Parts: sequence; C-alpha cells; structure tokens
Amino acid sequence: MDLALALKAIVLGILEGFTEFLPVSSTGHLLLAEHFLGLNFGDEQFDKTFAVLIQLGSILAILGVYLRKLLQIAFALPSDPKARNFVIGVLAAFLPAAVIGAILHGFIKGVLFNPLVVCIALIVGGLVLLVIDERAPAPRYHDATTFPLSMYVKIGFAQCLAMIPGVSRSGATIVGAMLMGADKRAAAEFSFFLAMPTMAGAFAYDLLKNYKTLDTSHVGIISVGFVAALIAGLLVVKGLLTYVTKHGFAVFAWWRILVGAAGLAGLWVYG
Repeated sequence: MDLALALKAIVLGILEGFTEFLPVSSTGHLLLAEHFLGLNFGDEQFDKTFAVLIQLGSILAILGVYLRKLLQIAFALPSDPKARNFVIGVLAAFLPAAVIGAILHGFIKGVLFNPLVVCIALIVGGLVLLVIDERAPAPRYHDATTFPLSMYVKIGFAQCLAMIPGVSRSGATIVGAMLMGADKRAAAEFSFFLAMPTMAGAFAYDLLKNYKTLDTSHVGIISVGFVAALIAGLLVVKGLLTYVTKHGFAVFAWWRILVGAAGLAGLWVYG
C-alpha cells in the first residue's frame, strides 16, 4: 500500500468517524468526497465496500464509550424487566432495516448511490431537521433505555429511510424518536444504541458478499480507514450528547443544506 492510498484511507476514515453519529449522513459525505475530491481507490465496487467496512471502527467507538452501561444492562437481564424491554426494543428496531436492507441491497448500491440523490437528500433532510428541532412535540421520554416497545419498533422503521444515501441513519432515528416524544439527548443516545446492531449487520453482510474480491492491499487500506474512523468516532460520541442537549441540531441541519447545495452546484458546473 503506497502513501497516497494510505492518506486517502485516513481522510475517508476520519470523515466516516466524524459524520457517522451526526445527523449529516456519513455515506453521503463519503460519496461526495469520492466524486468531487477524487478520494477513491479506482474501483467502484471496492469504494462502496470500503465505506461500509470501515464502519467497524465507528462501532467499536460506541462500544468503548458505552461498555460499562452495556455490561450493566446485560447483567440485569435475568432480573430486571426494564433491561429486557430495552434489549428487545433495540432488536425490534433493528429488524426492519435488516430485512429491507437485505432485500434492496442491490438496488440501493446500484441505483441510489449517486451524488444527485445524496445532494437532494441532504437538503431535504436538513430542512426537516430544522423544523423538528424547533417544533417537535413536548418531550415525554428522557431516557433512551425506557421507551415503550412500540416506540422502538416505529423508530426502527424510521431508520429505514436512511437506506437512501444522504438521509442519515442517525438523523432518521433522531427525528423519528423526537416526533414520538423523546427529548433531544435521549433521541441522540438511542441512535447510538441502534447503530451497534445496524452497522454491525451491514458490515457482516457486505463482508460476506465481497470478501472473495478483497486482496491483501484491500485489507491494509480498510485497516487504516478503520483506525481513523475509530479515533474520530470516539471524539464525536463523547461530545455529541452534551452539545445537542444545550444547542439542539440546527447547526447540523444548516451544514446538510450547505453541503447539499454546494454539491448540486458542483454537479451543474462539472457534471
């Protein structure tokens, strides 16, 4: 692996780690970076696979931050109905994306992975986030581990919108939770918990489908991107909840609109 490829992997890994848990769409940002900045590896199929596989770094970032809480929940499962409700809720929220994602995997990667879809989704999602940030229903739920089971399921279906690149998995989850009465912090925190099985499932599915096409050089590139995503993800996870509790999501909404509009302008000028 030469230096140029390593630098591309580092930049894309940092971009993945910083944007995965923000409601701005990591996939959309990676795709636009590849299209406009040439941050790709010259193999369209591997570029898409790389974007999925380096998410493992982001998954480990959440596990690192929430390990103690996850262990507490795990040890409480035999005796605590609330712990069981939460674990069942996360799994129930994960299932819609698992089923629909597996069925539409080819269509999503073959048709929806293009810059125009991303730019439109970024702008529309930014406008939605602005409205929800200001006009969401009065919060009734303040702890992501105590939502009703039906609410977990509905959030899971909301997450499926993120199969459109540019929508944002965390953004769809957060908006869905806030519309159902979660406060901003709880909505963001549940997006972290739901990310673990969702991203792990996407990682495993993509690896299973593409491992035969990966060679030694690919493994090196993915490893570099993974480490960069892990470090960046740790920084975001630790700071996001504090920020959104005080300031909300408006800055991320405007960022989405700015990036989407710049992307549309770039497509109009450069194609």
